[in-house]
Amino acid sequence: MLAAGARSALKWYYQATPHDIHDWDANQVPVLGDVTIGGQPRKVVMLANRNGFFYVLDRVTGTLLLGKPFGEQTWAREIGADGRPIVLNETGTKECIPDAHGSTNFMPPSYDPRRGLFFVNTRETCAAYVPVKQEIKPGLASTGGGVRRVNDRNTYGALRAIDPRTGERKWEFRYPSPTLAGVMSTASGVVFAGDNEGNFTAFDAQHGKPLWHYPTGSSIWGAASMTYMLDGRQHVLIAAGNTLVAFALPEE
Repeated sequence: MLAAGARSALKWYYQATPHDIHDWDANQVPVLGDVTIGGQPRKVVMLANRNGFFYVLDRVTGTLLLGKPFGEQTWAREIGADGRPIVLNETGTKECIPDAHGSTNFMPPSYDPRRGLFFVNTRETCAAYVPVKQEIKPGLASTGGGVRRVNDRNTYGALRAIDPRTGERKWEFRYPSPTLAGVMSTASGVVFAGDNEGNFTAFDAQHGKPLWHYPTGSSIWGAASMTYMLDGRQHVLIAAGNTLVAFALPEE
C-alpha cells in the first residue's frame, strides 16, 4: 500500500498486439509462477493472449522469455527477437485468424507448479476482418470495421496444457464448440473446466484424461470453479447460468 502522497512509477510494460485492429485487448488473467527457463530460475508472469500467442515474461524486468502460439492463427509468423510480432496477415481475408473474442478471453486459466503445466480453455475460430464505412451519428456507436465468420474450417473449443518452459502443448481435450469457461487446477493433480454446452468436467492434470463430468444445464461463461473446506470436507463450486452448483465426495 502506497503511503499518502507517494507516487507510483511504471517499471516496465509489454504490448502483445501493437497496432491492434482486431479488438484483442489483453483482458486475460495473468498468472504468476516460478519457472526454470534455460537452466535459470525465473520469477515469471504467464499470459495466454487473445491474439493466439502464449507469453512468459520475467516479472521483475519485463524481459520476454517466451512467445509461442497456443491456438491456431495466421496473422503473425512468430514473435521476433525484439519481442514484436512479425505480421503476415492482419485482415484474415485469405486465411483464418481468431475472431474478436480471441483464442481465449477473460475466463481464468490456471497453473500447476508441481507438474509445471499451464491450463487454458482455447477458442478455435476462423474469421475475416473487413473495413466498414464509418457513419458518425450523435448518441450512437460507430465502427470502422467488422468481423465475418469464415465457415470453411471447423470451430471448436479445447482445454490445453502448456509447458511454460518451452510453449509445447502437452495435451488437449476438445469441446464441440468454443468455450468461455475458466479453469481451476488442484495440488492433487485434478483440473476442473467447463464448456459452452454446460458440462463441468474433471481431468487428470498430467495426461488430460477425463475423470468425471456433470451436465449443469447451462453454458458456463467466464466462471472458473473454486474449492473450499467445510467441516473437514472438501467442496467444489461452479456457477452455471444463474445457478451455483456444489459437489463433494460421498461422506464415509
